[in-house]
Amino acid sequence: MKDIEEKLQLLLRDEQLKRKLLFTLLIFFAFRVFAFLPVPAIDLNRLKVLFSQNQFLSLLDIFSGGTLINFSVMALGLNPYINASIILQLLTVIFPKLEQLTKEGEYGRYKINQYTRFLTVPLTIVQTIGIYALLRNQKIIGFLNPIEFFSFVLTMVAGTFILVWFGELISEFGLGNGISLLIFAGIVGRIPITIGRTMAVVNSQLIFNIIIFIVLALLVVASIVFINEAVRRIPVYYAKRIKGNRVYQGATNYLPLKLNQAGVIPIIFAVSFVLFPQLIGNYFSYVKNPGIANVARFLVKLFAPSGFFYNFFYFILVIGFTYFYTIIVFNPQKIAEEIQKYGGFIPGIRPGTATRDYLQKILYKITSVGAIFLGMVAILPALISKITGMSNLVIGGTGILIVVSVILETFKMIESQLVMKSYDKFNR
Repeated sequence: MKDIEEKLQLLLRDEQLKRKLLFTLLIFFAFRVFAFLPVPAIDLNRLKVLFSQNQFLSLLDIFSGGTLINFSVMALGLNPYINASIILQLLTVIFPKLEQLTKEGEYGRYKINQYTRFLTVPLTIVQTIGIYALLRNQKIIGFLNPIEFFSFVLTMVAGTFILVWFGELISEFGLGNGISLLIFAGIVGRIPITIGRTMAVVNSQLIFNIIIFIVLALLVVASIVFINEAVRRIPVYYAKRIKGNRVYQGATNYLPLKLNQAGVIPIIFAVSFVLFPQLIGNYFSYVKNPGIANVARFLVKLFAPSGFFYNFFYFILVIGFTYFYTIIVFNPQKIAEEIQKYGGFIPGIRPGTATRDYLQKILYKITSVGAIFLGMVAILPALISKITGMSNLVIGGTGILIVVSVILETFKMIESQLVMKSYDKFNR
């Protein structure tokens, strides 16, 4: 704790870092202002009633930072952009040209970011049309003529891209990764409202449940920090090398394998899949054909966020996507080739194929632990709701994971900049 206080004091003393911090807070303020700027033609009273009756929509609202229940111009949040980023990451594995771009430094990152923005546009339009159909069925929004509908879609697209622009401004002039910090700000900004709703119905039994919730929340935060920081270090020895007339001394390094290689990406993948039946069900529940309507209502009931099947399916998807994404981001074959190329070896393991097999074995073992942990975090809201009986206090495990991960990442970035500043003093 004392170490954190010292770092914060050093941060506030440094003029450059202080300016970055103030700029980040200014963008946060602008984001929260836009979060309460509603889109015209929406009946907000009916919308709030719908959210209070639908746990699925309430869960989405928490991740949007409250922009969805107010149906602000940023109601879609960063979801289309995040989905586009994930799709581009997957496509880099399939298309060699995109993979080559990722290796071309700043120009490659610029092009990938440009393609991500292009892909965000159709994804935003599709999501906007889906939300309009849902609100139209619930009579929350009236019939829009072509010009009004075009304006509605354009407003939603503009809101998403303003949010993306805010994120890029923070990344360039502020502290940390802008997109991650905006998601963090949205989740944190929604927590006081959720707690306030719970406190409005406080009784003796609920107070006991709140204490249980706080204890569980602290345990979850401690577990997330431990898993995020946990690393399996594999020693790699490098033999002496002779280059010309010089002899380069051998060295010992470590290959760090994180317990959670994939971060929150598997949960985001899984959410996209597990929420799809709910979206389809909500859309077709009000069609005139009774057969289709009954099937749609069955889907909505089957994939209710508090139901067993939803959480079981969600848990399995998270584990599957964790393995899938880890294989994408960490290639044992390439790592083994690089170690062999520079004359390195793992003690007791032959270079080449044996090294690859050894790394795969270790990777699968630690990924199993990380995947089960992510799966438990994903279904955490349902577990806490069952234990405490508090359906109002729905703070998603994904939300907690994002908040803790962003805080750790931002503090590491600040610490690295402070270290660089201390080295600059010695170079003067």
